[in-house]
Amino acid sequence: MEFFGKSLSGPFTIPSGIVTTATPIIQYFLDHIPEVGVITTKSIGPEARTGNREPVYSQYAPGCFVNAIGLTNPGASRSLELLKNLSIPADRFLLTSIFGANIEEFVTVAKMLAPVSDGLELNLSCPHAKGYGMAMGQDPNLVRDITAAVKAAVDIPVIPKLTPNVPDIGAIAKAAAEGGADGLCAVNTVGPGSTVAHGHPVLSNGEGGISGKGVLPIALKCVQAVATSTDLPVIGCGGISSAEDVRAFTSAGATIVGIGSALTGLTTDEIAAYFKTLKEDLDCSSNIAESHVRYDIDMAFRPVTLAHKTRVCDDIALLTFDRKINVRAGEFIFLWLPGLGEKPFSVLADDPFTLVSIDVGIFTHALLDIPLGTEAYVRGPHGIPVAPGEDTKIIAVAGGTGLAAVYQIARDFGNAEVYAGARNSERLYFLEECQHVAETRVATDDGSAGYHGLVTDLLRERLQAMPAEERRQLVFFNCGPEPMVHAAIAVQKEFCEPHQIFSAIDYLTKCGVGICGACAAPDGRRLCVDGPFLEAR
Repeated sequence: MEFFGKSLSGPFTIPSGIVTTATPIIQYFLDHIPEVGVITTKSIGPEARTGNREPVYSQYAPGCFVNAIGLTNPGASRSLELLKNLSIPADRFLLTSIFGANIEEFVTVAKMLAPVSDGLELNLSCPHAKGYGMAMGQDPNLVRDITAAVKAAVDIPVIPKLTPNVPDIGAIAKAAAEGGADGLCAVNTVGPGSTVAHGHPVLSNGEGGISGKGVLPIALKCVQAVATSTDLPVIGCGGISSAEDVRAFTSAGATIVGIGSALTGLTTDEIAAYFKTLKEDLDCSSNIAESHVRYDIDMAFRPVTLAHKTRVCDDIALLTFDRKINVRAGEFIFLWLPGLGEKPFSVLADDPFTLVSIDVGIFTHALLDIPLGTEAYVRGPHGIPVAPGEDTKIIAVAGGTGLAAVYQIARDFGNAEVYAGARNSERLYFLEECQHVAETRVATDDGSAGYHGLVTDLLRERLQAMPAEERRQLVFFNCGPEPMVHAAIAVQKEFCEPHQIFSAIDYLTKCGVGICGACAAPDGRRLCVDGPFLEAR
């Protein structure tokens, strides 16, 4: 397929803001998923934006979602540094999505990022960030002027992304064409709309863009209108999940087809299999790929009530709720406090449901002070449960709140040793419970409990004394702050093979179902769907 001078490896893209939002994920797709011929970045603005607090992604029916990420991005300068490091094959097209609050900001960002891009997508359609996106994209004169200004400033293709939330999208498409657009993307999310759970708005923003299966007829109608209003190439997206959907969009005039919400909950390997099958469907006139889509994803919230709270120290507490929850070793949940937000947690104990929280931000600071009887809400479990295999010996290494992620592994699979590290004895917790299920070894930086030194040094001493045959039977599960986990991996690699080592690092996790890409690991895997325990490749 020819697209602006490039012969593409595949006819698909993933719309801006979905999955391919971090450069490690982008590089993985460039290296391993050729069907995605156009890589679209997350929308980038002049300055860094943290975006909206979680929840940012809500499901209102199977395959149907509302999102309000909030144009999260590291800013143009940092994005330039990151995008420079990409290795882009000749048969791929890097479409960098940009936004601004006015024409000058669009032009500034365009000039900065054009040298590392094959084309620029102009976000004139985001429906939930005030003053950006749709606020501009509903005015044909402004669309024309922004497009013309960016086109005059760069020498690569410029592709405005249009909003469906207008009376006549064809008129907006014509205005973009008059401004010199080289192509068009139709469409961004519909709305905004909102979802409610237990009487509370789910999204922290209150409302967000509607995506998924429910918007397909609207998106298809918009693509038809855009294609008949101009003769420009069209990237068509909105609610697509099957080969039949792709054929419909192609017939409506789409040159490239974007697939986004259908990837919800899919692991990286599952996304690769999905796109491979989708391409085969198009080649063979079949319709199999949609069977890969996870319509069984459960993002519903269930109520729990805080029944007991134990302060470990000033900034750590154990929170016990009034019931059992179903969670397997290695999985995680989200705890939602309406009005405050939600955060992911490994479950320290499932019966009764118990969390350990450390004060590291606004949410956890408030969580430590909530009174008994407070009703909160849980969604999940998410992630992949661990499977150590038969005839293995588990070595679990934990720091900070990492014990919550490994205690249940030791409890449920047995034949385990737990290594718990802390700065001092006051920060240790749940040790008696650990001692009931596993041989437990403690290290403190100041020597106030157990081994005097780092937990990784204690681990090295143990592995050095272990016979080689016994080391070959080990499987490691590490969880805690990133420096500790990397140190543990380094020690373990001195004595064992990478395939024996699994780690969960405290990366930022926002949506929990693989869509936002916030939890990208350095190798492109996403902690929430490929982990949380990732093999040490």
